[in-house]
Amino acid sequence: MKHLVIIGLVIPEPASTAAGHRMMQLIQVFSEADYKITFLTASNNIEFSENIEIEKIEINNESFNEKIRDLNPDVVLFDRYVTEEQFGWRVSESCPNAVKIIDTEDLHFLREARRKAFVEKRTVEKKDLINDIFVREIASILRCDLSLVISEFEYDLLVDEFKINPNLLFYIPFLTENFEKSKTSFDDRKHFVSIGNFLHEPNWQTVLKLKQIWKSIKKKLPEAEIHIYGAYTSQKVLELHNEKDGFLVKGRADSVKDIFNQAKVLLAPIPFGAGLKGKLWESMKFGLPNVTSSIGAEAMHGDLPWNGFIEDSDEVFVEKAVELYQNQNIWKQAQGNGYQILDSLFRKDLFADFFINKVSELMENLDNHRTENYLGKILQHHQLNSTKYMSRWIEEKNKK
Repeated sequence: MKHLVIIGLVIPEPASTAAGHRMMQLIQVFSEADYKITFLTASNNIEFSENIEIEKIEINNESFNEKIRDLNPDVVLFDRYVTEEQFGWRVSESCPNAVKIIDTEDLHFLREARRKAFVEKRTVEKKDLINDIFVREIASILRCDLSLVISEFEYDLLVDEFKINPNLLFYIPFLTENFEKSKTSFDDRKHFVSIGNFLHEPNWQTVLKLKQIWKSIKKKLPEAEIHIYGAYTSQKVLELHNEKDGFLVKGRADSVKDIFNQAKVLLAPIPFGAGLKGKLWESMKFGLPNVTSSIGAEAMHGDLPWNGFIEDSDEVFVEKAVELYQNQNIWKQAQGNGYQILDSLFRKDLFADFFINKVSELMENLDNHRTENYLGKILQHHQLNSTKYMSRWIEEKNKK
């Protein structure tokens, strides 16, 4: 049996974060391919995690080297670039023949560039992309044998703009299988909904935007409410709650499926971010039409019509939210569009086997693959002479 070791910055919380849902999907793909799976983490966020086998590790400690040697994995998967920075060199030293994969989740340097432009109220320029995170993230991608990219936009950005070798990348989005179309009718649904983990800054900014435009929607739909869900709800979020205005902060969602099956429209005026948006993927899966921004819908529908509306103007966003809420024909068409997007672009059988085959090819031809990735060799060398010795210094300091 082949052995996969996943090294996670955090333990996956699929009910709280899109990243957690994504990781559980990857775990399932490897499990179905008959891999033994071990999840290593220094994190303690166990309360809302799934039932997976967790082994604790320490940062900047030689004990990790001993553990990874004992596990002797065929494949090591890092859950983001910062995890590769911390542990990648130790994996290379202790298990040089293990295939190293990084799940980029989304491109953090792209998200940071858009955040900066959003704060400064301007459009993103190429120079914004070449930030400190860019240097670190691209270095991690080059040091690994394969990087998983969740968005076609981001795949094209890496290949076309930054000339990353496509042999180092694999596009694999959210995976959909065996979903049932919602049986809850238009007439049996009511209210708007928004959802997102509040540790994620774009989600907080989305709620602030909703607070700003909600009165315009409420004026046209006096009986409507908007229900705001999200894990890790802070005091500043709770202070937005207003019963009179119908702006209701609900906190952590026990069941996204149940909530989405009761609501009529999802609102997601996402101002910046990267990757694919888990809330929008789930809104399609559970038959809930939405109104979102161009950033929200980025790389999620190809040439297919959206399951609702994509609007960046506040005024038009409000108009479309009201129209989708009131017009049953438009609403039903939007719901059907969502199902079509899932069936055409996100079906698990379009990606899972190809991914496992790619990993198998890497295991069989690892030396040749790494020979071709000469930039990775250079960066690996410099990491072993910088990150390694910084970690060693911290390790010795901690002993004292």
